[in-house]
Amino acid sequence: MPTYYLKTPLTAEEVSKLRVGDTVYVTGLVISARDSAHKRMLEYVERGDRLPVDLRGGVIYHAGPVARKRDGTWEILSMGPTTSARMEAFEADVIEKLGVKLVVGKGGMGKKTAEAMRRHVAAYAIFTGGAGVLAAKAIKRVVDVHWLDLGIAEAMWVLEVENFGPLTVMIDPTGRNYYDELREAARAKIPEILSAIEWPH
Repeated sequence: MPTYYLKTPLTAEEVSKLRVGDTVYVTGLVISARDSAHKRMLEYVERGDRLPVDLRGGVIYHAGPVARKRDGTWEILSMGPTTSARMEAFEADVIEKLGVKLVVGKGGMGKKTAEAMRRHVAAYAIFTGGAGVLAAKAIKRVVDVHWLDLGIAEAMWVLEVENFGPLTVMIDPTGRNYYDELREAARAKIPEILSAIEWPH
């Protein structure tokens, strides 16, 4: 499978090449956002307010950091991915209305998000769960942080990263969703498994 080294802001042309199973490393700006931040982003859109960060061509990371402030400067100690299913209710609208091109998390996303990625040339990739310290090593600095009233984990962090990864593409711009394929394959095997079981008489 190919490996891609991408720099933000991402273009539709770059993202259109990605396919399930490809490896991606990102350099540039990555924005962290969990469910509370996603909800607030869409509230801004609904009111016609400008977000504190331009997300066109951007990368959203489903994550909340372990962070500390020293001499007025934030330091990220660890930043492992959050389960992406929490953002399924919001992500399609975020992709469509804000121009996000790459979403990073863990555990996969659903059909609504996959369809939005197909229509708007975006992709979803996973970062290894439990490897938050590895993620933090790719973060060169905290550029800014917004919405701290939501809490440190739920705030929107603007991060400058270098070769953030490895990320593995799980939903590509054709709408192919690896997790859906796995679930369908597992369901198809259920009759075979049941027929092989020796049930007690």
